[in-house]
Amino acid sequence: MTFAALGDSAVLATLGEVANESVLTRVRLLAEALDQARIPGITDVVPAYATVAIFYDVRRWTAGERSAYDSVCEAVKACAASAGIRSRRLRRRARERLIEIPVCYGGEEGPDLEAVALNAKLTAAEVVKYHAAGSYRVQAIGFAPGFPYLTGLPPALKMARRPTPRTSVPSGSVAIGAAQTGIYPLETPGGWQLIGRTPLSLFRAQEEAPALLRMGDRVKFRAIDHPEFVRLKQRHRPPVVPAGVEASHGLESKPPAFEVVHPGLLTTVQDLGRPGHRASGLPVSGAMDPFALRLANLLVGNPEGAAGLEITLRGPELLFAVDTVVAVGGAEFAGVPTWRPMAVRAGERLKFGECLQGCRAYLAIAGGIDVPLALGSRSTYLRADLGGYAGRALRSGDRLPAGSGRAAKVRAGSWRVSPSILPAYAAAVTLRVLAAAQTADYGPRFWSAEFRVSPQSDRMGLRLECEQPIEGGKKELVSSAVAPGTVQVPPDGRAILLMADAQTIGGYPQAAHVIGPDLPLAAQLRPGDRLRFRPVSLEEAQGLAAARERDLAHLRAGLQS
Repeated sequence: MTFAALGDSAVLATLGEVANESVLTRVRLLAEALDQARIPGITDVVPAYATVAIFYDVRRWTAGERSAYDSVCEAVKACAASAGIRSRRLRRRARERLIEIPVCYGGEEGPDLEAVALNAKLTAAEVVKYHAAGSYRVQAIGFAPGFPYLTGLPPALKMARRPTPRTSVPSGSVAIGAAQTGIYPLETPGGWQLIGRTPLSLFRAQEEAPALLRMGDRVKFRAIDHPEFVRLKQRHRPPVVPAGVEASHGLESKPPAFEVVHPGLLTTVQDLGRPGHRASGLPVSGAMDPFALRLANLLVGNPEGAAGLEITLRGPELLFAVDTVVAVGGAEFAGVPTWRPMAVRAGERLKFGECLQGCRAYLAIAGGIDVPLALGSRSTYLRADLGGYAGRALRSGDRLPAGSGRAAKVRAGSWRVSPSILPAYAAAVTLRVLAAAQTADYGPRFWSAEFRVSPQSDRMGLRLECEQPIEGGKKELVSSAVAPGTVQVPPDGRAILLMADAQTIGGYPQAAHVIGPDLPLAAQLRPGDRLRFRPVSLEEAQGLAAARERDLAHLRAGLQS
């Protein structure tokens, strides 16, 4: 077992060079042992192929002279030893499940079946026969919530991904990508070859374990005809509405704190995210600029993780129904002061004007926004209609309640937080990064290049444009864990900086990891803004994180006094 840093708040443990059955068993046993140990400060455990990614909260791992990274590595080693994973002969086998997946092959459910048959020099019926006869193993869950990467595809059916991905793949689609097969649990973009569709729901946000499949499961496909597909689709239909929509139905009974008059460009409910579900392929999500939300919450007397509004580029207009206290952090909008608490009276409106600097502002309201919890968080994850208000961005007429927390006492005047503790938001920034798995594949040009943020950027990632594509790292890679801050470089050489809604695993080369303290700077970049990368050490990165926490501790003490 070897260890490597995955950014400044995760460890990647590698248990073998190839994901054979022995390595796969060790990976599953280590992930299972870590889950059962419930080590304080470890927030997520993500097994994939021959690796286990262990995510941790740096604030919980500062003891003596040992670094947080070293402390986590030692804890993982001890957990592995106690479970017998590091011995030459395993004392036990990992628990195994066999899941049958019915599939309607071809037709409109599998539009690429004929192309796969042509590529394999087989008939469509022979492709179905071979695919359904295979015995598959789930090697990883990722890309999208509940998406399984399955090995065991008959070699004759191997086929390259589509040169141009589809913008929308129907949920339940069964597909082939190179030597693997997979199933799209949600309607998402995708570049794999679609050969059929299952009526089963592979991601069920209403359940405690939301993914139907988990790493290590065995999967057997069963061919069904279209009438049976329709019958099973009705039987396995998800609850009447998506989780976020269903959960929002009870909001009508709560007195609203404010009503949305105009929603702005993209305004969503966000908190600090939903850790603990990465193994199901579910992103952590939460605020793109968590520092701004934490600080805004402190200013109104909330816990730092209380839910607020994330406001993107064009802000909303809100009509308040109660007397309350609010604060805005992050981007600056005309007509709305930042970094100080404001008293708002019932009947008053708060209107965000032009965005003057930055990209995203955070509105905290005393008591927090009281939408229902979804898998432990109030954050909105738009791709899965999960969390927030009805699982979507806010619309005109939406009425949102606040919690019962007591409002902070606001001292009269125009005082605000000292700029000395705020991130250095700007339209041109240098982001500090740590080395990643494929850093050595990229030459000096990566470090000297200036990148521009593309208009195609979103909460999943910032797409970066450069005068010339970044060269290096062209080889095919086995998918492994990624995190917000990971800089991936696809084959076209156009880098992507992953952000809050990033997938949990990825197969593109990883050139660098932006450190946690600098992610707020990235979150405030808008299309056309510029950035560069500068390498730092893990010790420096975690020292910067500790310094920021000390600043917040001083602020908390000052507010309490």
